[in-house]
Order: sequence, then structure tokens, then C-alpha cells
Amino acid sequence: MPYVHIRVTDEGVTQEHKRQLIEGTTQLLEQVLGKPAASTFVVIEEVPTDNWGVGGETVTAVRLRERG
Repeated sequence: MPYVHIRVTDEGVTQEHKRQLIEGTTQLLEQVLGKPAASTFVVIEEVPTDNWGVGGETVTAVRLRERG
């Protein structure tokens, strides 16, 4: 029973994106490992950019600097 946890920042991930991620992940596990789709769980967690850090700063700060 595979369980896949996908974490992304909460920046414009649409319902369609999520559908594609769930479908594609499920298909990949089925194709590569022979895992049945009916017992494959995929969870998508959207994390606020203030709660995601990279290079010693929040993604919020990185995005602000990149736009700057």
C-alpha cells in the first residue's frame, strides 16, 4: 500500500494540477513497482511560503527579492 506525500508551496497550484499529480504519481507506481491504483494513496500538502525555507531564508523573502 504505497503512500506518497507531495509538499508544494501554496503558489497557484490548481485543482487540475493536483489531479494530474495524483493521477501521474499513481500511474508511475503502478508501472514501475506494479502497485495497484486502488491501494495507492497520494496526499498533496500546500505549505505557505512563510513556512518554507531555502538558503537560510523563507520562500516569501526569496520571491520578493526575485521580483524586486
